[in-house]
This record gives sequence, C-alpha cells and structure tokens, in this order.
Amino acid sequence: MDGGQVQRLAAQCAEALPGTVLEHPFGPEWDVHKVRGKVFMLVTEVTGKPMVILKCAPDEAAALREQYAEITPGYHMNKKHWITLHGGDAIDHGLVEELVTDSYRLVVAGLPKARQPVDPRSYARRAGAGR
Repeated sequence: MDGGQVQRLAAQCAEALPGTVLEHPFGPEWDVHKVRGKVFMLVTEVTGKPMVILKCAPDEAAALREQYAEITPGYHMNKKHWITLHGGDAIDHGLVEELVTDSYRLVVAGLPKARQPVDPRSYARRAGAGR
C-alpha cells in the first residue's frame, strides 16, 4: 500500500469513529483528527512523503518500529508515545485500521468518563481492533 493509500484509508477510519472532528490548526498541509478536543491522528506530507502520525502505547510502539520498517518514531511528537506510519509493502488495510482505532481508543481512555463517546475497553473489541 503506498503512502497516499495509507493516508486515505486512515482518514476514512478516523472519520467513522464516534465523536471525531477534522481540524487544520497548523495550516492546510496538516489534517488533525481529534476526539473531544484531543489529537489522536495527524496526516501530512510536509517532508515530501505521505505520513500518518498516531498515538501508541510505548511498548507497542517499540515493537511495531522493530517489526516494520514503515513505522518510525512520531514525527515532531513524543517518540515514546507516537508513531509515524509510511506506505510500504508490509502495510495492509487491517494494520492501518487497527493502528487508527488503537490511537483513538488510547486518547478516549484518557478523557473523563463523562466526555468519552464510547467505552474504550469494549470499543476496541467491537471494532475488531486490538491484538
């Protein structure tokens, strides 16, 4: 899957998640996907290559970077808690959906219960995400 396909699929997944909005606080070259005001995904090509930046649990982020050459530390984000997804042969539809859903779920879990659009513990199972 090439980088543009990864971006389009990630955006489709993000837009289908409950309570999400797309904003452009850093200009038109940055698509910033938020849930209840908190960022869970950024999409850009500011480096000249398409990329998707996602929140990720630290242990999972390290394992993903080790397993996939197409996954690197979060571009301009905390390298421990964010990953950057690039296009490549090892990246498939299921992995993109899973990573976007996991990022969303992590951010939702950090919200006060009254502001959570879904229960982050059960949502991952229903959405087919989680490893």
